[in-house]
Amino acid sequence: MEHGFVKVAAVTPKIKVADPVYNGQMICEGIREACGNGAKIVVFPELCLTGYTCGDLFLQERLLQEARQELREVITCTEGYDALVFVGVPLEQEGKLYNAAAVMTDGRLLAVIPKRHIPAYGEFYETRHFTPGSRKAENIFWDGEEIPFGTDILFRAEEMEGLVVGCEICEDLWAADTPGTSHALAGATVLVNLSASNETIGKDAYREMLVKSTSARLAAGYIYCSAGEGESTQDLVFGGHNIIAENGSILAQTKTFSCETLYGVLDIERLRFERRRMNTFPAAGKDGYRILSFYPQQEETQLGRTFPALPFVPSDRGERERRCNEILSIQSYGLKKRYEHTGCRKAVIGISGGLDSTLALLVTVRAFDLLSYARENIIAVTMPCFGTTGRTYDNACMLAKTLGLTLEEVDIKEAVSVHFHDIGQLADNHDVTYENGQARERTQVLMDIANRENALVIGTGDMSELALGWATYNGDHMSMYGVNAGVPKTLVRHLVRYYADVCGREELRKVLLDVLDTPVSPELLPPVDGEISQKTEDLVGPYELHDFFLYYMLRFGFSPAKIYRLASAAFDGMYENTVILKWLRTFYRRFFTQQFKRSCLPDGPKVGSVAVSPRGDLRMPSDASMAAWQEELDRL
Repeated sequence: MEHGFVKVAAVTPKIKVADPVYNGQMICEGIREACGNGAKIVVFPELCLTGYTCGDLFLQERLLQEARQELREVITCTEGYDALVFVGVPLEQEGKLYNAAAVMTDGRLLAVIPKRHIPAYGEFYETRHFTPGSRKAENIFWDGEEIPFGTDILFRAEEMEGLVVGCEICEDLWAADTPGTSHALAGATVLVNLSASNETIGKDAYREMLVKSTSARLAAGYIYCSAGEGESTQDLVFGGHNIIAENGSILAQTKTFSCETLYGVLDIERLRFERRRMNTFPAAGKDGYRILSFYPQQEETQLGRTFPALPFVPSDRGERERRCNEILSIQSYGLKKRYEHTGCRKAVIGISGGLDSTLALLVTVRAFDLLSYARENIIAVTMPCFGTTGRTYDNACMLAKTLGLTLEEVDIKEAVSVHFHDIGQLADNHDVTYENGQARERTQVLMDIANRENALVIGTGDMSELALGWATYNGDHMSMYGVNAGVPKTLVRHLVRYYADVCGREELRKVLLDVLDTPVSPELLPPVDGEISQKTEDLVGPYELHDFFLYYMLRFGFSPAKIYRLASAAFDGMYENTVILKWLRTFYRRFFTQQFKRSCLPDGPKVGSVAVSPRGDLRMPSDASMAAWQEELDRL
C-alpha cells in the first residue's frame, strides 16, 4: 500500500443454484486465493451465496436459514485476513427480504448494505421477492451484536490515507440516482458493485462504458463483479464480466464467460490528487453517513499494472494517428486565430533542420492553408553560425523548397563575432555566453525581419524544453506565438512522423525522415569532422525520461519517490536505476530554478492534460523552494 497503491480483486466463483453450503466453500476458496495474492478489497457477485437465479425459492425458509448459517462460515473464513470482503446474500430483516452485501474483515461482520434500486422490467422481477433498502443506516442484530444496516455506510482504511470504500449493488449503477454518487460525494474514493448482469448482445460494451464513465465522473476507483458460471440458464445466461476501472480508465477486465478472478491495483494518491485539482468536486458531505473502520496492514503493493514509458504518446497506432491529427489541428487553428485577430499575412520562422522548427513550420503551413494565404508569405530563415552542420542546413533549405515557402539566409557569424569583440568574449571560449550570444542574435534577426515584413515570429520551443529551462532567455525563448509550447519533445517526434506518413509527397517525406534521424542539438558549438558535437540529451538527459517525470509530477502531483519507482518499472531494461535517479535529480533542480523563464512565456496553445503556461495550468512562484522535494530525493 506504499505510494497509495492498493490491490483489489473481483472474484466470480462457479456456484450451484440454491446450494449455500457449496457456494460458501467456493467463496472461501476465493477469499483465501485473493487475500493470499495481496488483495485488500475483495468483491463477490450479487447474491452469490445462494445464486441470483433462485426465483421463488428466495421465499423458502430453508434456503434463507441455510444462507444465514453459511454466511457465518464465510465470515469466519476471513479471520486472519485484513482485506475488506463483500459477499452477496439474501437477508431477512423484520419480515422483509433484502438483496444485500455482507461486508466483513478479519472474522467480523462490519455491516450489511441493502440494494436500493430493485428492478422489475424486462427480464428482471426482483420486486416479487426483495424490498428496496433504506439509505439511513439502522442497527440490526447479528449473533447478538449490533451491525449497521443501510446504504449510506462507508468503510475507511485507517492505515492508508484516502482509502474510503462505498458499496452499491447491480441496478444501483444503472439508476439515475446512484448510491455511488452519494458515496463519492461523502468521500468514497473506491466504489464496489456486486452484480448479476446477464448477457445480451452488446451489453458487455454498455456495461464497460457505464463503469468507465462512472469512475471518470466521480474521480474514483470502481470494482465491478458479476455473476457467472453456475447460475441457472433457464431463461438467462451470465458471463462473469468483471471490470476494474480508475478515473475513466479500464485497468483490467475479464472476457465474458471466462469466470476468472480479476486483479487490479488502484492508485488512491492519484484519485486524491484529481479531486484536489478539480475545484468543482465538492468537499465531502458526510451527513447521515456511518463511517466504519478497517485496518489493512501497511506493506508494499506490487504494482501489478503497467505505466507506459511514453505517457504522452498512445501506444496504439490508430489512436496515435488520431491524436497527432488533433494536435496539429489545435496548433494550426490557434495560430489561425492569431492571424485573423492581428490582420498580419506573413510569418517568420527560424529553421534549423531540427525537430522543433520543422514542426512549427508544418503547423504554420497548415494554418496558412486554412486561411487561404499564399505559402510564399511564410519566410523561413536559416541562420548558419559556428555550430551549423551541412546536414541540418541542407534539410532546412530543402524543407522550405518542398513546402513552397520563401527561404531567406542570414549568416550570423560576422555579427556574433563583432558582438563578442564588443563585450570582450574570446572566440575560443565556448562557454554559455558563446552559446547564448548566437541564440539571441538569431532572435534579433527574426524579430527585425518580422518588423520589416509586417509579420509574426513563430516560436519553435517545445514544452519539454520549457520544463527544463533549456531555452535562451530573450533568445529562442521569445516569439509572437509559440505553437509548440504545449507539445512535449517525445510527442514532437511522432507529429513530424505522422506528417511524413500522410503528406503524400515523397520528396517532403524523405527530408522529414532525415530530420527525425538527426540528433537533437542546438548546434551552438563547432562541429567535429562535420558532425554535430553538441547533443542535448547528453547534457540534460534523455527527453523520454524527462517527459515521464514531467507527466507524473504535474498531471498527478506524485512525489519524487513515487515517480522514481514508476520510472524504474517503466524503463526496466532500458536505463539503470542509478541513471534514472541522476536525471530525476536534474529534472527537479532545473524545473524549480527555471520557473522564471516560464513566467513570461509568449502565448501558445495547450494541447494536452499537462501544460506549463503561467496563465493557465502552472501558477508557480519563480522563487519557490524545492527543499521538501530535495529531502526526499536525498533519501532515494
